[in-house]
Amino acid sequence: MLKIGLALCGSYCTYAKVLPEIQRLVDEGMQVTPIMSYESARTDTRFGTVEEHKKLIENITGCKIVKTIVDAEPIGPQKTLDALIIAPCTGNTMAKLANGITDTPVLMAAKAMLRNERPVILALATNDGLGLNLKNMGILLNTKNIYFVPMGQDEWVKKPNSMVAHMELLLPTLRAALEGKQIQPVIQSYSLFKK
Repeated sequence: MLKIGLALCGSYCTYAKVLPEIQRLVDEGMQVTPIMSYESARTDTRFGTVEEHKKLIENITGCKIVKTIVDAEPIGPQKTLDALIIAPCTGNTMAKLANGITDTPVLMAAKAMLRNERPVILALATNDGLGLNLKNMGILLNTKNIYFVPMGQDEWVKKPNSMVAHMELLLPTLRAALEGKQIQPVIQSYSLFKK
């Protein structure tokens, strides 16, 4: 049985697309360990309350959420996961990962996986993917054992720097990453006719 870490960051508007993918991983017979960043584990938003999200995630996975750096640290020495998916991965988390900063449970889990040379899959959701964060994306695209869920400009008229992963490609990206392959193309368009 594959043991997958699924880490959520604070792009709350994408949770509605990520939660069904967590269920899909479980339905595929994977053991999913949920991990939440500090912000995602304590912030209520117009997209739902923290308690609603936590309850739903724990019900889907059957596991308690990892919410502290201390609880995430054993992932490295104990080699408890085969792969880690960060979905949604915010620009903030991507920037910290690219620059070696480990100050959240999500980043500690990522550090643990990279230490063990196991795949870390990023499902990006950021308003500045093609702005200040583009350099960080470039760094991570060239970093061993880091893979991206294919992404596109979700709101290219109103937010031309925004990049969001095609969450429905999370499972195929995971499968490819477990074989050491990046699913291609990495940049896949959303509809040009989207209004």
